Amino acid sequence: MKLVIKNLSKTYRNGVKALDDLDIEIGAGMFGLLGPNGAGKSTLMRTIATLQKPDSGSIEFNGINVLEEPMALRKILGYLPQDFGVYPNMSALDLLDYFARLKGISNVSQRNEMVSRVLEVTNLFEVRKKSVSGYSGGMKQRFGIAQLLLNDPKLIIVDEPTAGLDPAERHRFLNVLREIGTNNTVIFSTHIVDDVNELCHEMAILNGGKLLERNTPKEAEQSLEKTIWTKEVTREEVTDLEKSFDILSAKYNQENKLNIRVYSQDSLSDTGFTQAKPNLEDVYFVALKKN
Repeated sequence: MKLVIKNLSKTYRNGVKALDDLDIEIGAGMFGLLGPNGAGKSTLMRTIATLQKPDSGSIEFNGINVLEEPMALRKILGYLPQDFGVYPNMSALDLLDYFARLKGISNVSQRNEMVSRVLEVTNLFEVRKKSVSGYSGGMKQRFGIAQLLLNDPKLIIVDEPTAGLDPAERHRFLNVLREIGTNNTVIFSTHIVDDVNELCHEMAILNGGKLLERNTPKEAEQSLEKTIWTKEVTREEVTDLEKSFDILSAKYNQENKLNIRVYSQDSLSDTGFTQAKPNLEDVYFVALKKN
């Protein structure tokens, strides 16, 4: 099971180049696509999901030419966009039954079994008779996963799914994704580094429509060994340090001082910095700065 994207480009009418000759291959399992807002992630997701066409390039999944056979892909595709609407005053049970009929599942017993199964998988069975419009943000996102699972998809795309969720809802949602990601190809698009770190076996960093990094999270971190340095400073010192060092991040600690992290291939031990173990956030910021 493999998604193969070659030379994919898309420029909008306003001149924004959302995808710039993009090449990438994605196999089975959870794949994280990291990038800031406006990086081209949603354009790529919509293009793979056959909701818009690129200017050039090709997409193939399991022998399906996606751009030429969109209906063939849609039969095995599950897609959760950033925002999705639900009908007011309809329960999860009724709404999933309706979606299952739209997806061509005409046998009543088969439909009931499938709806019950996806409600169990997404931990919504106990609230199946409640109106979806009254669900919390995390419950709505889990309902989104439930509806995309109805056709037993082989390719699953989720676009910025944890944005706006509180920590408890986020963990519940990630656990659901983790369960369904083993045997399918799941593309998880986000700008939240921790989501990729917790969930994904492989990852890529996208910005300006270009692929900046393609690796496993562990290997990506290892590639920065001995290049990350940290130091505790005051806010006033940061401005001066920015002139001399490549500062990746600055976070306040409990003493109201800033812990700054710096990228340097040269030793900084003689300037008061301490070598630090690289993390995925460092990988992300180094890739963006190099772009």
